[in-house]
Amino acid sequence: MRYLIIGAGAVGGAIGGRLFESGHDVVLVARGAHAAALREHGLRLHTPEAVLKLPVPVIEGPDAYRPRPDDVLVLAVKTQDSVAALDAWAPVAGGAPLVCAQNGVANERLALRRFPHVYGMCVWLPSQFLRAGEVTAPCAPLTGMLHLGRYPGGADDTARQISADLTASRFLSPVVPDVMRWKYAKLLANLANAVEALSGPPAAPPLTEVVAAAHAEGVAVLDAAGLAYASEEEQARLRGDRMRIQQADGEERVAGSSWQSLRRGTGSIEADYLNGEIVLLGRRFGVPVPVNEALQRLAVESARAGRPPGSLPPAELAARTGVA
Repeated sequence: MRYLIIGAGAVGGAIGGRLFESGHDVVLVARGAHAAALREHGLRLHTPEAVLKLPVPVIEGPDAYRPRPDDVLVLAVKTQDSVAALDAWAPVAGGAPLVCAQNGVANERLALRRFPHVYGMCVWLPSQFLRAGEVTAPCAPLTGMLHLGRYPGGADDTARQISADLTASRFLSPVVPDVMRWKYAKLLANLANAVEALSGPPAAPPLTEVVAAAHAEGVAVLDAAGLAYASEEEQARLRGDRMRIQQADGEERVAGSSWQSLRRGTGSIEADYLNGEIVLLGRRFGVPVPVNEALQRLAVESARAGRPPGSLPPAELAARTGVA
């Protein structure tokens, strides 16, 4: 198989880099300064073992794509960018398997409108992309945990082959028939992303209380909607000691994807598809979700205004979410 990584940022760069390191055919899709740095210097993948310099081929878009019958597309852009990416790639690669390696639960449904063979991937992969050409993946001995399954359900030989390639590339990659159950569990964890982006790591009150309130609303909504999600015990048991963040003293903390969006000043953030997914379901099923409504609104406002991460004092965030 050849892997075309659409979105060579934190997640896409880590997955593509590890696959390339283990001998698989990989093409990264990137734009602008990031693409230029990848072409000139290769992908610099910072891992606990070493800084890998990987000469992964890179293209900037569908115009430079030359299809192969063994291609697998890995969509690794943020959900707010999914429609544009899917619309661009479906005309040239619409028959290829497409894997949604993304947070949230909206991408697979968007993809299935355009691609006949869609696979969900639940991404537990601490990683960071802040500088052109460089990605940090600080976990060891495994780089991440990537549950994989056909959407809307089931498993097949394609999923098993992708899983085998990922397993040989320092990932735990179980093939599961119910991948969305794992993605809904990840959604609950990702409700804290906006808190970290707005006010910093939620390691102490009042931020821990805001996260707990957002999570409780998420659980209530998923239960009301009859949507299954993997338990925290299931997830922790699988990860065990195989995914430990290992950072040297003085290294910058690897923060979440929403924090990175504010840090890079992208102008957009995925809160509409994380906290916003809970808001959508809450409105559909009559469950009040005021904390997630506030987090969604504040995160989107911060991204559009170009505010840096951590600019909202924790006490103010607690007050504006109604948790104080």
